[in-house]
Formats: sequence, C-alpha cells, structure tokens
Amino acid sequence: MQLGFVGLGRMGGNMVTRLLRGGHEVVAYDRARDAVSAAAGGGARGVDSLEALVRALAPPRHVWVMVPAGEPTESTLAALAPLLAPDDTIVDGGNTHYKDDVRRALELARRNINYVDAGTSGGIWGLANGYCLMVGGERPAVERLAPVFTTLAPPEGWLHVGGPGSGHYVKMIHNGVEYAMMQAYAEGFELMSASAYGLDLPRIAALWTRGSVVRSWLLELTADALAREPTLASLKPWVEDSGEGRWTVEDAVEKAVPAPTITAALFARFRSRRQNSFADRLLVALRNAFGGHAVRR
Repeated sequence: MQLGFVGLGRMGGNMVTRLLRGGHEVVAYDRARDAVSAAAGGGARGVDSLEALVRALAPPRHVWVMVPAGEPTESTLAALAPLLAPDDTIVDGGNTHYKDDVRRALELARRNINYVDAGTSGGIWGLANGYCLMVGGERPAVERLAPVFTTLAPPEGWLHVGGPGSGHYVKMIHNGVEYAMMQAYAEGFELMSASAYGLDLPRIAALWTRGSVVRSWLLELTADALAREPTLASLKPWVEDSGEGRWTVEDAVEKAVPAPTITAALFARFRSRRQNSFADRLLVALRNAFGGHAVRR
C-alpha cells in the first residue's frame, strides 16, 4: 500500500522501516533533511516538503502524521489539509489529546477528508516487536488502512476501538495504567533495596519474570536496567510525564470516577522534581513548633 509519512524521529523512522520491510511504498517527509535521507536510504521516497509529498501520492491519499502532540501536530495538519482532496485520509499516530481528535475530525469532514487517530504503543522496541495500535475513526477509512496497521502491529496487535478520538482515548488510559504499574515496581524495589537482607535485586527482578503473577514487559525492562546498574546511581531521580497521565486524571475528575492509584503515580512524578521543597520545610517547622522536634539547618 502507498502511504505518506510525516515525522521521521526515532519512533517515526522505525515505523517507516517496518512498513518498507512489509512491502509498502512510503513517501517520507521531515523538516530534518538527515532524517529524510536516512528514510530514503532504507527504500522510501524522500521529499522536501508537504506539497511534494502530496504530489507524490496517488489518490485517494493516505498520510500518517507522527510528530509531537500539541502545536507541532496542529500546525502540520493545518498545512497539510488544504493540499489534500476529498476522500483522502490523515492518520495521527502521535500522543494527541482525544478531544483534539474529535474537533479535527469534524473540521476535516467539512472538506470530506477522513481523519483516523492511532494510539501507538511500543516505543523504540516497536521496530522489532511491532506496535500495539488502538485505532479510532470511521470504519471505511480504518478498513482501507488495515494493511498498514497489520504490518506495523504484531499478530492481533491492532484494534478499531471506536469513532474519532477513541483510539487516543484508549491510549491515554493505557498510559495512565502504565504510570501506576511503574510506580508500584519502583516502590517495591525501593523497599527491597532498604532491607537488611542484602537482596540481589537484578536476580529477583529476573525471577519475577518467570511465571510470577506480576510479570510484564515493564518488569523485564526493570530486570535489564538493574542488571546493567544494580544501584542506578548514575541516574538523577527526576521523572518527567508526557501528558497522558495528567489527561487520565483530568478525565477521572470530569467523570467523577475514582482513580487513586493512577493519580498517586502522577503526583509521585511531580514529587520527584522537587528540590528543597517548601512543603517539606513547612513540615519540619511544624514538628519543631508543636513538639520541639529537632531541625536540621
């Protein structure tokens, strides 16, 4: 199948490689010329503009956009949409907020352009293992792209989950669950690191991947990380969040659905970024004030 692909970063570039290996024809564009050259070296047709990308595609065109969520995606779609024709399709494979998908789908529908949102999980391992794809959009547009989804995903690794926005909504919840899982592993291994038993954490992590009820790919990555550096001493304890965890918590608040574990995991990430915390200094001051507890200056 012929596909235009916009955004050739680490994840987008790997997706193009997987598509090319699957026999698809890819027309590739990125603002970074080196990324376009790398894609062309792998068999894609590299172009230097969105206009050239659209000209190179036979109608009905299918263009996959894989750029950072927010303004980069917004500006890319704003530039791309006027170049397309009725019955063409845009796929947003980034980490877009699902409410933006709903708005964009309506806007593009006025031009008779299809919009498909593909929540994509797999990270840098997706090239070898495939990407789990959670796909939202109208069924005819999704079905037309089935060969692309089938190539990118592992066996039974993609699903049309519903209408516009549903793909990124499911991916958002997926990432909220991911936050909670990682936080639970982190807390458990920190407890074991503080025990008096001198526990071998790399071996325990590896053990838990063998039949344990808490086994997962995240645990396998934990075992690999600890095997390389058991104390993780070279890493700064600063944990970023890419947005989906916040959106998950906001969604829970909007719906009045309790999600305390995911919320606590998100707040733990915020806590990791606090140095010389005002809140902690206030706690010290209060303990000293009511109980005369010692303070450290």
